[in-house]
Amino acid sequence: MINRKNKAVILLSGGLDSAVSIAVAQTREINFELALTFNYGQKAFEKEYTASKRLASFYKINHKYIKLDWLKEITHTSLVSDSKVPDIDTNSLDNKAITEESMKNVWIPNRNGLFINIAAAYADSYGYDYIIIGANKEEAATFSDNSKKFIEDMNEVLKTSTNHDIKVIAPLINYDKNEIIKKALELEVPLNYINSCYNATEGHCGQCESCSRLKRALKNNGCDTIIKELFS
Repeated sequence: MINRKNKAVILLSGGLDSAVSIAVAQTREINFELALTFNYGQKAFEKEYTASKRLASFYKINHKYIKLDWLKEITHTSLVSDSKVPDIDTNSLDNKAITEESMKNVWIPNRNGLFINIAAAYADSYGYDYIIIGANKEEAATFSDNSKKFIEDMNEVLKTSTNHDIKVIAPLINYDKNEIIKKALELEVPLNYINSCYNATEGHCGQCESCSRLKRALKNNGCDTIIKELFS
């Protein structure tokens, strides 16, 4: 008999972090009812949507995408505009000045806060207990909406903004990318399904910050075959 307790909705971008978050949460007996993917005019949406569909199918989760045209209209950073997404090589990923400048170039206004509140509306309506997000320690160093404080603050808001006991959980909040890849291998996450790239290239561009973080972590874990598959 299927356990219908611990029901969850996940913010599924199709990237490394959301994919591994599913696998980790399932080890904690969390049952996924819904995966939400958002289209806010990002350059990589088609790749994100394809990756999210494949992951949702693999993990047998109902999948829905939500269009947020207005968010692109008020956003001017390189994820949605004609301007070039910054390139960062793997040797520069620990340079705070460089990564902070990159963050400013790809920041989407209140993105994770907005996504969580939309997911909370679904959770409140359908009786889901959890919202799962792929926030992690490595990205929290530059992106405030990946931090523990952000998760804690959102949980405080949900206490009064919903009529159901809903909590945001970030299974990878204490993990860096190396540890996330290690966990992915342990839990047999289909890494060949993911897309972590910011650009609209056919495959991973291999140059943006997100690609470089993924590539470094894969290399550190000896994943040469996956690197060739994702970055060829």
